[in-house]
Amino acid sequence: MARSVDTDYLVVGAGAAGMAFVDALVDHDPTAHATLVDRRAAAGGHWLDAYPFVRLHQASQFYGVASTRLGSGRVQESGPERGLHERATGPEIRSYYARVLTERLLPTGRVELLGGHEYRDGHLLDLATGREVEVRVRRRVVDARYLAPSVPALTPPPFAVDEGARVVPAGGLPDVGDAAAFVVVGSGKTATDAVVWLLGQGVDPEAVRWVRPRDPWMLDRAAVQPDPAVFLGMAGILMAVASDATSPDDLFLRLEDAGVMTRIDPAVMPTMARTPTLGRWELDLLRTVDRVVRHGHLRRVAPGRLSLDDGDAPVPKGAVVVHCAAYGLPLRPAVPIWGERITLQSVRAGFPPFCAALVGFVEATRHGRPDAEKNRLCPPTPYWSTPADWAAMQGRGARAAATYMADPDVAAWAHGVLLNPARVPPEEAARPEVRAAVARYLEFAPAGIAGLERVGRDAGVTV
Repeated sequence: MARSVDTDYLVVGAGAAGMAFVDALVDHDPTAHATLVDRRAAAGGHWLDAYPFVRLHQASQFYGVASTRLGSGRVQESGPERGLHERATGPEIRSYYARVLTERLLPTGRVELLGGHEYRDGHLLDLATGREVEVRVRRRVVDARYLAPSVPALTPPPFAVDEGARVVPAGGLPDVGDAAAFVVVGSGKTATDAVVWLLGQGVDPEAVRWVRPRDPWMLDRAAVQPDPAVFLGMAGILMAVASDATSPDDLFLRLEDAGVMTRIDPAVMPTMARTPTLGRWELDLLRTVDRVVRHGHLRRVAPGRLSLDDGDAPVPKGAVVVHCAAYGLPLRPAVPIWGERITLQSVRAGFPPFCAALVGFVEATRHGRPDAEKNRLCPPTPYWSTPADWAAMQGRGARAAATYMADPDVAAWAHGVLLNPARVPPEEAARPEVRAAVARYLEFAPAGIAGLERVGRDAGVTV
């Protein structure tokens, strides 16, 4: 007899977004049943394919699901990040999602995981047997893969590789042996992680060449911490600076002066602003690599030569080329979250697990209400790539946050959720530093949000 699935919510994707949505959904709707389906065998999404030296670039507390803290909330007492909150490693994140699934979600009796399955046009395919699985969805299909990231381990290099050239993804670095030279390809977080790891292994900076088509802006990690005085203090600085910024470059230079943003090369104006966080100790290491190749995107690798948009660059013949050029978070258009299906997207700018949990909470507490009501409460905010994109989407996300925080039950939930970077729990609200940070944000928010949108719009970004 053919297997069948009968569920309220079929959640396509068991990564960070899918898990956060389901956790909040079943926590607040005691009648809901959810089935997670994923091509991978386990929960955890791209973390199951991540490079072995990966860490969260943000504090652990901001990641995971609403019901279960990732990590212990520990502030580091030693090392280069002394005074900053802990950041989980890849193995810790994979173990966390396994525990959330087996100890938190499955025991409810209202959640199941179908690993090794793919959702296709209204039915499921068992990838091991090739058999179709009949599925009946009583409420909604939930697309948790609309903004799924691409990672080097699963993405071929976006350049040709000639015979004799040695190219490995970032995850292959620990297995390359005693290579004499390295070429790191990419401008984002994976590339910075690869460079930091190589230098941490004792590789001479002179042995590293870095193909950086675009220089990135990054957030100083010390400004993005799970302390409302710190995070809201940073948000207040952003609003104050944005209120009279004249351009994206002007905005980012002011944020750099204020200690919010940082760049690797102070002599180069970045054109990329995906804005992961970066520690000052990492910045110091990255700045020791001065063999930076800025000739556009890499198009072909041959032994001893790189071919790029704007010319060729010589490299040692035995150099290991490290592919860190997967696109990461995709720049897809915003669509209504509630429609024929639920399409998980960010609502406030960034922090995808919190946003997915927010959508799960709203769906659980407003099931049966019109989609228009839920979409008004949670308008989507797309990801960004350039400084102008970043400015526009920060403005858009701030308006979205003001909308959902104006609803009393959503606000009460959000202030109690560790995933929310802007939370002010009752026991923190009276702290003088917190009161000052909140007051400054509220003072500058109207002009700051308008300024962010103006800066983006003047640069051609549709808000």
